[in-house]
Amino acid sequence: MGFSEATSRLSVSSGSVLAAATSLAASAIFLRTIATDLVPDALRSHISTRLQNLFNRFSSKLTVVIEESDGLTSNQMFEAATIFLGTKVSPATRRIKVVKPEKDDELIITVDRHQEILDYHEGVKLEWVLKSAAVKVTGKGDSGAAKTEHRYFELSFCKKHKDTVLKVYLPYILNRSKEIKEQMRSVRLHTVDYSGTDYWSSVALNHPATFDTMAMPEEVKKEIVEDLDRFISRRDYYRRVGKAWKRGYLLYGPPGTGKSSLVAAMANYLKFDVYDLDLREVQCNSDLRRLLIGSANRSILVIEDIDCNVGLQNRESDNQVPEDDKITLSGLLNFIDGLWSSCGDERIIVFTTNHKDRLDPALLRPGRMDIHIHMSYCTFTGFTTLASNYLKIDQHHDLYPKIEQLLLNVEATPAEIAGELMKTDDPDTALGNLIIYLQNKTNFLRLMWSMGLISRIVPKPFINATISEISNAIWFEWKPSICTIVGLYYIST
Repeated sequence: MGFSEATSRLSVSSGSVLAAATSLAASAIFLRTIATDLVPDALRSHISTRLQNLFNRFSSKLTVVIEESDGLTSNQMFEAATIFLGTKVSPATRRIKVVKPEKDDELIITVDRHQEILDYHEGVKLEWVLKSAAVKVTGKGDSGAAKTEHRYFELSFCKKHKDTVLKVYLPYILNRSKEIKEQMRSVRLHTVDYSGTDYWSSVALNHPATFDTMAMPEEVKKEIVEDLDRFISRRDYYRRVGKAWKRGYLLYGPPGTGKSSLVAAMANYLKFDVYDLDLREVQCNSDLRRLLIGSANRSILVIEDIDCNVGLQNRESDNQVPEDDKITLSGLLNFIDGLWSSCGDERIIVFTTNHKDRLDPALLRPGRMDIHIHMSYCTFTGFTTLASNYLKIDQHHDLYPKIEQLLLNVEATPAEIAGELMKTDDPDTALGNLIIYLQNKTNFLRLMWSMGLISRIVPKPFINATISEISNAIWFEWKPSICTIVGLYYIST
């Protein structure tokens, strides 16, 4: 048999194989089309599952599924795997996800959908892939559009290494992810976002406030720091006495006294994330519980202006509406002090208010608000801190005695003082302008006193009070006639 004859036979054989393969593929497509059109979805899914189970019996591989959430709570294993696999990107990786938040300094690299990642641990080959499936979520109102995607990791390996993976490898990932988070850690500010998996979205919190820059009495700052240190060091204590590992703070006082800055200082000191919960954005008690569960451990939950949530003022109101269809005081109390409050560790809950007297007494008791901190008007000590921050004055200034005397006679918030100090970089000019500002406030109060306007709204025990006491008594009780005098006075000055 010559070379040409062998070549001819090989060509015919190859052509026959190709024709057979083409015919087989066409038949498969035809059968699939018939199956899709004629076989019900439920039956087709059942057959597919049974075939998959049959093939799995002969497979040496085991697959572990790690879902993004576990019922109401986020899956810590999924989060840990996401962080860990971001460090396993190799030249063979074809798809990665890169995020650069506006206020973050570094890029965040994670695995993209359907990208396979290989890892080796103690000689075991491990294959990771991130998968996703579309889901439809229904619920009440706007909060029903919670999420439209279900994500999960599939981790595949040889069956004989099951114990090594479950008892060694996965715990290693949990610990390693914590180390990576600490290295990359930046304090983040979370706000309510119903489109997210856990109802929260976040940005980096680059607030510069520290306890050193707070315009507060030193003894108060020291007490807060000592209380925070004691709280984070008492994990075993809280477990021993059977209490949830949490701490409640109430910050109360006039606007502009630094309540929000104190929260930022606490977060920067502890390196805790801040969850800003605006109750006006929460529709019902069930959403409140989901938000609590979605917040992480080692965090500060802030509910600002709690007195402005009128629905919480009266426990007897609107009893016609089911409790899970609205936010109620009992729902809030269970949120901060009931069974649901134990769904997490090392949490601090901070309430702020301008009017402590308007709060329901049930909110104020220990266990809910353990520490009550009065954010007062600016004292002379607080002023010197602000002068150091804004004007870099670290020593005594000739104008300090005058300012100290004025601060004894009129209330001014740290925000007011800071606003005056920011107007110029020259210390002498800034302090001079501040003196004029404080004198104008003092003269205004004396003007109202002389015209008999103050005595109309100040109780008799205050008739012979000092200017400081009078100011404190009426500062938030302006009447229309007084507002007219305010306008005329400032126009004249």
